[in-house]
Amino acid sequence: MGLGIRACQAGHRVAFATAAQWVTRLAEAHQVGRLSEELIRLGRIPLIIVDEVGYIPFEPKAANLFFQFISGRYERASVIVTSNKPFGRWGEVFGDDTVAAAMIDRLVHHAEVISLKGDSYRMRGRDLGRVPAANTGE
Repeated sequence: MGLGIRACQAGHRVAFATAAQWVTRLAEAHQVGRLSEELIRLGRIPLIIVDEVGYIPFEPKAANLFFQFISGRYERASVIVTSNKPFGRWGEVFGDDTVAAAMIDRLVHHAEVISLKGDSYRMRGRDLGRVPAANTGE
């Protein structure tokens, strides 16, 4: 999200949503026969951020829509993708190793891949191994 904010501060247009939200948006456009127009419109946004790829597995139709989305941006516009899954497990996410490999190929071709290790920043400073003290009511 920080990269998106910096891009906005530099005057770039940015769109941010979770993978599930992007797929819902694309599915709705597809249902009303406007998928092509929606992909063209999204292609005009210089930076799109897709958060949480891998948290929820994609149905085959959703995986196809998402592939079209990524493929349409390939070598045309920037995309940032966050995921809790290594690329080797994206076949599980998209339900098809071939679709996952084709998508990864497009994403990493001109990419800077950053792999973060360690605890989530959301969990920083929390002692999850400690049992909370009982409330005695006094």
